[in-house]
Amino acid sequence: MKTLAQPRDKAEILRRLRQVRPDSARRWGRMSAPQMICHLTDSFRMGLGLKRVSDASGPMQRTLLKWLALYAPLKWPPGVPTRPEVDQEHEGTRPAQFTDDVAELVRLVEIVSTGTGRGAWIPHPIFGAMSEAAWLRWAYLHMDHHLRQFGV
Repeated sequence: MKTLAQPRDKAEILRRLRQVRPDSARRWGRMSAPQMICHLTDSFRMGLGLKRVSDASGPMQRTLLKWLALYAPLKWPPGVPTRPEVDQEHEGTRPAQFTDDVAELVRLVEIVSTGTGRGAWIPHPIFGAMSEAAWLRWAYLHMDHHLRQFGV
């Protein structure tokens, strides 16, 4: 299973990230490439406790849905709604300078994957409490999902 805990998987995801351009065309959804970069950045901020995101968890989300999302051998489908705080059309961070936004995302990937400067993981707004291993698996899958959205 791929995870940001594995150097090879992290290198692969960062290589793919560097292929995204401000004008990269999406295959699904509403986000532009710059919005997607900010969405991923906000999601890392959420996990690090730097951005508050409203709870949408329940028993089904914390058990079956979490297991399916993290461990079932399925790609995440298009069209899964996100929380408004990490939705760039609502309360999410607005894109600024694309190269700076990408650099900030890479910086947060490093913090998350190495633990440098990171405190304890907060509960995921949908999946609830997660171990470090689960957060790093989720982070890989979330980035993979959105990079596939832009064909990389």
